[in-house]
Amino acid sequence: MATLTTTIKEDISLHGNKYGGIKTLSFTGINEVFSRVVTVTATETALIGFGANWGSGTISRTSVRYLRITNLDGDQAVMLNVEGDNATDFTVRVDPGASYIIAATAATGVDDYADISGQTLEGLSSITADSVSGSIDLELFVASI
Repeated sequence: MATLTTTIKEDISLHGNKYGGIKTLSFTGINEVFSRVVTVTATETALIGFGANWGSGTISRTSVRYLRITNLDGDQAVMLNVEGDNATDFTVRVDPGASYIIAATAATGVDDYADISGQTLEGLSSITADSVSGSIDLELFVASI
């Protein structure tokens, strides 16, 4: 088992004043890493599935501790669709060069993670993506226990 350490850094000088910060988060007990580059188009592409157990193309939702999806394109945004257990979903835009990050430090991982329907927390079941136009490469990185 290993420890994954992530760091987010902001640094800006504005009108002679420095702003920003460094935030570091560590995830212990990591024993699985999933990393790949996926090309998506205007047709919805499955990126990752979450379930009660590990399976082909599926990661145990209670095992996920860190997930990052980075848009590697320099010009185009990508739309990520995050679906919950109750067939509810939300969509976020990830601009060129930007990342969407889930840091699940609780023992439940991405189970009981998001209030998608406005009623109660539910587990994540999948993340899909599609481009506004053209082909876009996404980098997917998941660390789990």
